Amino acid sequence: MSQEPDPLPESLPESLEEAIAFDSNGLVPAIARQHDSGEILMMAWMNRESLAATLASGQVTYWSRSRKSLWRKGERSGQTQVLKRLLIDCDGDTLLLEVDQAGVACHTGRRSCFYRALEGEALVEVLPVTADPTQLYGGGVPSGGS
Repeated sequence: MSQEPDPLPESLPESLEEAIAFDSNGLVPAIARQHDSGEILMMAWMNRESLAATLASGQVTYWSRSRKSLWRKGERSGQTQVLKRLLIDCDGDTLLLEVDQAGVACHTGRRSCFYRALEGEALVEVLPVTADPTQLYGGGVPSGGS
C-alpha cells in the first residue's frame, strides 16, 4: 500500500519571499556546498516551489530547466542532499545551500561538478570519477542533474 506524499506548502515564509530576488523566469541560482568541509559541490536552479519543497522535507529539490519540473536531488541516483542551512547573498539573487551530500554530486560520477581547472591554457580534470554513472542511472545517464 503506497502512502501519498505530504502536500507541498503553498508559499515560502514571508521573510524569504521578501529577501530572494527571483529572476524574470521565477528562478534563483543555488550553490550547494558540503556543510562540514566547505567543498563546493554543484550549482542548480530553484523556484519558489522547489525551495518550499526543500524547506518542508529537508531533502534538497531543484527546478530542472530542461525537464521543466521539480527535481529532487538523488531521486534516480540515490546521491541525495539533505539541507543543513540556507544562506542568501547580499543582493538576494543567489542561494548557498549547506548540505550533507550522500555520495557524488555530479552526474559524471565525480564528487563535485567543478572538476575541471584551467592550468595555463589547458583545462585539466582535477577530480576522479568515483562512481560509475551507468550504475547510478541504469544506463540512462542524464545530460545534467540526477
